[in-house]
Amino acid sequence: MAQTDRPRRPKVIVTRRLPADTEARMSELFDVELNESDDAMDANALTAAAARCDILVPTISDPIDAAVIAAGKGRLRLIANFGNGVDHIDLRAARAADIIVTNTPGVLTEDTADMTMALILSVPRRLAEGEKLVRSGRWSGWGPVSMLGHRINGKRLGIVGMGRIGQAVARRARGFDLTISYHNRHRLPESIEQALGATYEPDFDRLLTDNDIVSVHCPHTPETENLIDARRVAMLAGHQYLINTARGPIIDEGALIGRLERGEIGGAGLDVFAHEPAIDPRLLALDNVVLLPHMGSATFEGRAATGDKVIANIRTWVDGHRPRDQVFEGWV
Repeated sequence: MAQTDRPRRPKVIVTRRLPADTEARMSELFDVELNESDDAMDANALTAAAARCDILVPTISDPIDAAVIAAGKGRLRLIANFGNGVDHIDLRAARAADIIVTNTPGVLTEDTADMTMALILSVPRRLAEGEKLVRSGRWSGWGPVSMLGHRINGKRLGIVGMGRIGQAVARRARGFDLTISYHNRHRLPESIEQALGATYEPDFDRLLTDNDIVSVHCPHTPETENLIDARRVAMLAGHQYLINTARGPIIDEGALIGRLERGEIGGAGLDVFAHEPAIDPRLLALDNVVLLPHMGSATFEGRAATGDKVIANIRTWVDGHRPRDQVFEGWV
């Protein structure tokens, strides 16, 4: 099927349950096959789906690799991803097969930034430990040296990746009187730096060592895989906290766990993991880590807005135009 020969009511397969309003609207507009069970599709199911649809709507839990794309070659014309990150999609294979890939940028920025700030607050102030103590029934009352943490006000925050989410975190951090520096592939315009109160740090190692809190917001790409490797994890000091709401494989998780176990860094706040949904059991045993189930973007409003973007991308394609949110090989 040529890109100019597009069905008015394309066959769309959705890999996971989406918000009810999104599914209802899709069903009105397209020939949709929904995943009623919400069980993640295995490789065979994804391959079979790609072979019999015009448009596939996957999520980050679906590895759309070269084999899946090869199965869809000839019919599959659009992969309309439900979410912003596309590290689970083989963009090179999609391009070679003349399959367009879209994502949903911008709609989850504020939600993820909110969750990042929640972790920045909760780890140094030991909120998770305090909550567990109350629930355990072992709390004996207030004491002048009990449950002491570290104040946030006046600390230094280093942001790794100053895209939409990194900038949204910087805006929030200013309200807590944090001194903000950032490392990015490209320096931001001076006007944006001034508006955010952020200073560019070209030396990534220095960003890691010169800040009290380091928060990761870069996309997961081959270039950022293991970006904070064992060498860089070893550079972190006892007063520092590491926050990750981006992707787990950006950090050498094993090296991080070792330093946390030995109390060599202050703590960590993790919403993402190297092999999720599997969690290293050593993390579960640590009190100096706040663990969340990849819920940084999990708001009703954000999911609805994501669904709206997916539908808009599909409709634009059906109408014969290039979707606004098309992703190209080398996307970051």
